[in-house]
Amino acid sequence: MKRRFRSETAPRQLHPFTDALLVCLLISFLLPSSSFGWIYPEHRDITVLAIQKLDPGRRAVLDMLWTDARRGYELRLSPFAADTTLGEDASSLDYGAWPAIAGDHSVSGANLLHNVLDTPWILEVADITARLKNGMATSESRSERINYLRDSDLKLQRADPDYATRAGKNNVHFLLARTTADIDTRTYIRSSVQAGSELNSMGTYAWYHYSALLKAGRLSREQLSPADRSALARAALADEAFSLHFLEDAFASGHVTGTWGDASLRKGTHDYYNESGFETRSWNGKAMVLAGDAWMRPEDAERASAVMSVSLGQFVDAVAGSGIGARLVSTEIPPMEADTFNVGLNIVHIKREFDPAAIQLFAETLLETPIPALGSGMGELPRFRAELGPFIGFAPAAFGGGMSGGFGVEQTEVGGMGGLSLAMRVGLGIEGVINEAGDGLVFLDFGIRTDAPSAKDIAESQALEKLGAIAAQIPARSAYTLRLRLPFWLIPGDLLLAAPTVGLISMPTFMQMAVAAGSGGLIPWQTGIATVIGRFQFILGREVGVSFFGYGKEEDKMLIPTSGVPPVETPIVSLRSIQLEFPLVEYRPFRTFSMNQSSSMIVQLFAGVDIPTKVSVVAPAGAQEPSVRSNWFAGVRVAFDWRYYLGSGKGGHR
Repeated sequence: MKRRFRSETAPRQLHPFTDALLVCLLISFLLPSSSFGWIYPEHRDITVLAIQKLDPGRRAVLDMLWTDARRGYELRLSPFAADTTLGEDASSLDYGAWPAIAGDHSVSGANLLHNVLDTPWILEVADITARLKNGMATSESRSERINYLRDSDLKLQRADPDYATRAGKNNVHFLLARTTADIDTRTYIRSSVQAGSELNSMGTYAWYHYSALLKAGRLSREQLSPADRSALARAALADEAFSLHFLEDAFASGHVTGTWGDASLRKGTHDYYNESGFETRSWNGKAMVLAGDAWMRPEDAERASAVMSVSLGQFVDAVAGSGIGARLVSTEIPPMEADTFNVGLNIVHIKREFDPAAIQLFAETLLETPIPALGSGMGELPRFRAELGPFIGFAPAAFGGGMSGGFGVEQTEVGGMGGLSLAMRVGLGIEGVINEAGDGLVFLDFGIRTDAPSAKDIAESQALEKLGAIAAQIPARSAYTLRLRLPFWLIPGDLLLAAPTVGLISMPTFMQMAVAAGSGGLIPWQTGIATVIGRFQFILGREVGVSFFGYGKEEDKMLIPTSGVPPVETPIVSLRSIQLEFPLVEYRPFRTFSMNQSSSMIVQLFAGVDIPTKVSVVAPAGAQEPSVRSNWFAGVRVAFDWRYYLGSGKGGHR
């Protein structure tokens, strides 16, 4: 759904909590809730295999067409349509890369052609993904694979700022779920392309394949100047490449299992079946087990490339003036430019008259594709949730460490500290939107804590020992607590500042900031690192805990030594303080997610400062008020993070 945001002539002055809420709402609206299909190197591998599968006659026609398309762009376009020598640091692109750029890095055939021919960043994208392919090929564990994907996605987001958000506007990369178990191939095709139907991968394939065939027919019939033939060849190849991207997506398991449900269900189901696989059959009855994005196996590439070769064969036949594609009848006059139907802006298919003969070509291709799962209702597949959306929860924790002494200016001997806390939590889960390393988690805690007496007394004195725990540098005490977690783009809190200004004035800019923040920031030093024993993350500035000591019915009572006063005459003071805690590093050794609930253990290394805000003498009367100082500390916090996600729809566990 497209959302409109009202702009104002002057920025509003908002309360920080209102700002935080606004940030949560904006991020939840803007971040993508759907996903791409195969990753770039998988798309390219499928297309290269498809080209290699063409028979010699069709391959010769494609090579001639590619030669025409390269005219004037010999440096940007490789001499070979399928160039297996291209890898890292390549200075040109082959045709095998075009479907990989379509959809994920462009939103129309015309946009694809512009990016391929004219943008400098697309070569950087090709280099990043070539390195990703090599890295994943040598990865020896799931965690190593996840880290390669993390690094690649962060680099892709910097090279192509719209990368993460192109997938969020609709479900164009997914097959429509079947409405009935007995739907036939032609009926399914018509439902995929009819006006008003939700944008989907098969309908988008049909739209762009049809555009490519019409242009191919024109190439076969008309006598064109060399310049016009080259322009039309590039446009036709761009339309066919754009169609191939979405036909290839039809073989990714997470894109066959259905897109219905809320964002959490769609994302979770997509991710689960991509990795775990999905058993189905093709429309002509062949059994198959599919894998998905970033988990492609050789058999997946072979299966998909065979069907891509059929589509390419139809296109090449039309260029050669043979086959049904060359004889299509249409009221449309094929333009010299690539198709402009924008899959990033449109949500549904628009009306288009297809030559009935084209349905036969679509069916020839579709017969070998997987039958999509049923929609919601009887016979539906188990659905899985991602940690996406609003939640409530609680977080009990234990902590311990050391502190720089007491609040008195002379209390400089290091002592131990420890305690327990319990907090209720409200927040927004947007973790792993781009990949598993992402952490867009936003929450606000309200709770209480109780601290044990510090391990160091104010002085060595038998008289003081009789006073018990109050003789500790800091006695036992309790506090009300707040804890805020919010990703940031460059400096902590910048999304709060940007929400009422950038967020309400320029949605695309704020969207890019939010995506980058959830992926570790503009300088991605806060991305999660997956290992076989859990996940590590550097989180300084992303989370802060605040404790209010002595702000209840009574202020805290403690002894604070005064210069020149014997220990036994140390005054008793009443004190309030505000403690700021800043987690530095976070470790999650395990994590489970089932239905609507998430639970995990978290270990954090933290540091902070306890700042006295009020001090007054209680006894003896008339005693001099002691000088106080801030108290620095560091330690380890172990917490249990439980969340209940609020949302509709049924879900399975993962």
